[in-house]
Amino acid sequence: MKTTSFKLIEATIEEIQQAFQENKLTSVELVQAYLDRIETFDRNGPKINSVLTVNPDALKIAAELDELRGQDGQGPLYGIPVLLKDNIETVDRMPTTAGAIALEHNFAKEDSFVAAQLRNAGAIILGKVNMSEWAYFMSKDSVSGYSSLGGQVLNPYGVATFKAEDVGGSSSGTGAAIASNFAVVGVGTETSGSILSPASANSIVGIKPTVGLISRSRIIPISESQDTAGPMARTVADAAILLGAMTGVDEQDSTTLGSAGKALTDYTPHLKTDGLKGARIGVDRTYMNNEEPEEIAILDEAIEQMKLLGATVVEVKIPQQTFESDVLWYEFKRGVNDYLRTVTDEVPVKSLADVIAFNKQDPERRMKFGQAELEKAQSLSGDPTDPTYMEHREIDLRSSTTEGLDLVMKEHQLDALLFQNNRGAAKPARAGYPSITIPAGYTSSGHPIGVTFSAQAFSEPRLIELAYAYEQATRKRQAPDFHDFIG
Repeated sequence: MKTTSFKLIEATIEEIQQAFQENKLTSVELVQAYLDRIETFDRNGPKINSVLTVNPDALKIAAELDELRGQDGQGPLYGIPVLLKDNIETVDRMPTTAGAIALEHNFAKEDSFVAAQLRNAGAIILGKVNMSEWAYFMSKDSVSGYSSLGGQVLNPYGVATFKAEDVGGSSSGTGAAIASNFAVVGVGTETSGSILSPASANSIVGIKPTVGLISRSRIIPISESQDTAGPMARTVADAAILLGAMTGVDEQDSTTLGSAGKALTDYTPHLKTDGLKGARIGVDRTYMNNEEPEEIAILDEAIEQMKLLGATVVEVKIPQQTFESDVLWYEFKRGVNDYLRTVTDEVPVKSLADVIAFNKQDPERRMKFGQAELEKAQSLSGDPTDPTYMEHREIDLRSSTTEGLDLVMKEHQLDALLFQNNRGAAKPARAGYPSITIPAGYTSSGHPIGVTFSAQAFSEPRLIELAYAYEQATRKRQAPDFHDFIG
């Protein structure tokens, strides 16, 4: 990188845009700096293994954007490199694989709605990141961050010491890459905890939006009821900017129709340092029953900080769902079959049954941890009118909303519920409700811990206010240290 005055590490969108305006930086220089850093620390050195594919056209796109810089209508993402989870389709010369060998030649014919929105905002799609294979819906025996195609993503805070699963999943590549400063921001996807888990595990900010706020079209699915893409960034401000760029009604995803009049294209007015003043936050400590004392201490410290910032924190009891739902397996079969009907002839599988058979041809390489979840899904009808599916979905929805989160929030007049990491992800996921996680500290071993706010549908503005106030007052995030890997 030619520029010496610009500090790449922990650079924010605002800082980068200022450098652009002052002619201290170009998008070409920025992209090259991230490519160099990926080569040094992702492919070599600590070998984080988070970036699966680099966009071969990234520098060309950056040069084109540099030529046009300064024209009207260029927003905060203009010229900003973004990494996407590898289940999100783009028309760049990169496959969309979900980490599966069966999809290694799955080159998309069109952008996903998310990719198109980012491109329209001027973002540079720098590459695709590794992930838990099939979004961690292949085998419960697998570990987060592992895929047959990409191998194991490592946590940058404990490359040699943390367990493999400590990187979080399934958006593990996005979490590790953004934490490691391999791009400015990234996009993950979540069905239940798959943004919140790797964001908290890698000391970054993750927003799991309301289902329907962001289109799922051309994203390899698990569940039409629960799937969503969402921003992952090092700051709440950057996550808010990215969120606004991705919203929009998409006729290919009817669920987004419900966001009309409720979605924003700019969430930055909600970056309020006094966002916790007067807030009522609920905490259910039964979610901490199995946690280590120092992890509980980090949550307690966060609660005390929120009180100092003007929040009232109350103890609550969230009704628990003991019923084992099969909704995800029914919807996975239906969604994957629908998706695979759209792939090109270069992809050797056209159905979930084909995927299962393909993996069995080379089990050591293609299904190291088995594929029990794929097989369970295949054993079900996948029919949306199946009485069992309809009953399970009704129970999921009722127990997470009117008999769950809605009930508790109304009873205690709450702005949000507070959890550690992704411990409370399941109920908001079933309800389709949003959550935001932010860094809260580190254990004695250096493992990051996050705190997560969850609330009701389309409450992203309020959640951003709460998270931003906490982040600005505490500034807990620290970049991982790769000093030992510099030759």
